[in-house]
Amino acid sequence: MIDRETFVELMSGVCAPVTVVTATTADGRPHGSTVSSFASLSLDPPLVSFALDRASGLLAHLRPGGRVGVNILAAHQQELASAFARPHRGPGLKFDGVTWALRAGLPYLPGSAGWTAGRVERHVDGGDHVLLVVRVEEAEPTSTAPLIYARRVFGTHSRLAVAS
Repeated sequence: MIDRETFVELMSGVCAPVTVVTATTADGRPHGSTVSSFASLSLDPPLVSFALDRASGLLAHLRPGGRVGVNILAAHQQELASAFARPHRGPGLKFDGVTWALRAGLPYLPGSAGWTAGRVERHVDGGDHVLLVVRVEEAEPTSTAPLIYARRVFGTHSRLAVAS
């Protein structure tokens, strides 16, 4: 088995999309977290997946059958990625000072490169993380260059940066 540091270094070289996954708590407060494991899973039915650390405060709000939003961050939204990556003590606090709106009952970050919403179908054990499988119910793609993360820096695909 490889050691943790070698694995972390290996995976830092994999370009990952940067998203902010959102939910609304039972009392209507927004909750969200930066997630870089977002991926397409199936075309028929339309499914996506992402993983959350078992200690994530967001995980408790994303039970099977619950609604979830995914804001695919744009190349210019690095500050949002950092803000939503920080641990906070309660729902809604990461949204302080952030421009957001409710869309389909879920927190939405305007200016994102894309947005989707759906229902959590299931949780899958993934070691220290939980993989969530989501059936997509709504989506809005844009031509905005997306934010990616690799080698511990934010960026975007060079051809997309030129096109923007």
